[in-house]
Amino acid sequence: MNLIPLELYLALSAILFAIGVLGVIIRRNAIIIFMSIEIMLNSVNLSFVAFSRYMSDPTGQIFVFFVMAVAAAESAIGLAIILALFRKKQTIYVDEVNLLKD
Repeated sequence: MNLIPLELYLALSAILFAIGVLGVIIRRNAIIIFMSIEIMLNSVNLSFVAFSRYMSDPTGQIFVFFVMAVAAAESAIGLAIILALFRKKQTIYVDEVNLLKD
């Protein structure tokens, strides 16, 4: 028995994805951009779980674990890149960093 309809899950997922896209487009702080990408990944995970439950098929829920593993790897590598960037340029604002000109 599902009390919340699929459309509400998808609407929430779309709102979260739009917030993530706006964060990537508007913000210049690398950490905020990084968090916005994570919000977009989580909105996709919400869609996978909602469709999985709606169709009574565990495939979507299993796929979420793979997306979470990729997000964890992206977190480790992304934070290492941000840390290296800060050590080299003393800033985390992406519009102030231009490493190809050096």
